[in-house]
Amino acid sequence: MTAVPPGVDPSAGDAPDDDDGPASIPGLAVTDVSDPRPEVPTDDALSHEVESGTGALRLDLTRRLAAEALGTGLLVMAVVGSGIAASRLSTGDVGLQLLENAAATGAALVGLILMFGAVSGAHFNPVVSLLDRLLGTTTTRDTGLYVVAQVIGGCLGAMLANLMFDLPAITLSTHDRSSGALWLSELVATVTLLLLIQGCVRTGRAAVIPFAVGAWIGGAYFFTSSTSFANPAVTVARTLTDTFSGIAPSSAPMFVVVQLAAVGVAYPLVRLFYPHQQPDTEAT
Repeated sequence: MTAVPPGVDPSAGDAPDDDDGPASIPGLAVTDVSDPRPEVPTDDALSHEVESGTGALRLDLTRRLAAEALGTGLLVMAVVGSGIAASRLSTGDVGLQLLENAAATGAALVGLILMFGAVSGAHFNPVVSLLDRLLGTTTTRDTGLYVVAQVIGGCLGAMLANLMFDLPAITLSTHDRSSGALWLSELVATVTLLLLIQGCVRTGRAAVIPFAVGAWIGGAYFFTSSTSFANPAVTVARTLTDTFSGIAPSSAPMFVVVQLAAVGVAYPLVRLFYPHQQPDTEAT
């Protein structure tokens, strides 16, 4: 047996027991490592996340509106500009033109959401803003002004793209896009985009939204017959260019109606699939 030095309690272990559990760090929630479920963000946290709020920087409204207008404008510029370039570079090969247009649009979305996500939330899309309002993460005033900024910015972006390719600033599109299949495609494209965004942000994965949205929209160019407009502001703006990505003014209203209707479909699905996590209760 090993001799115990005088004054030392032989019953004491090498390290004291800590009945209080792990030390907490201010500002961080301590989660149970045995619980495999992801931590669900609070409403306050969601109100400042990418695509579900008004930006982590919590800037004033003027700066956020400027970011929404510029971001939507640059998005439309990418859509229209890449469409013009594709039609000129790959003459006669519509499939390749669409691939080039989709790749440029998806890449632009990644960059733009990373650029402005912390500034304004990087909505760039009225249906994203409207769904956030229904879910309570933005205000009515912010939502209304975001939509106005997005539409104005988008129209300016289409004009800029036309000018960059030596076309008149405004050339109303003659590309008719009117059929039940196209409207159904727009409904599917818009609902799934909204579910993708909310699914990421409401499961604590907001950091992947730029890449998820860019990849999804790029893919949706091909798996929807409408090439996935999924954005009323972009739809309106694309009436101003009679090029590869344009849409005739007579076709745009129904696209917008279907996209807005998609918000009503997406809202209950978000509530169904991503409810607030309820605390566990012990069985009695």
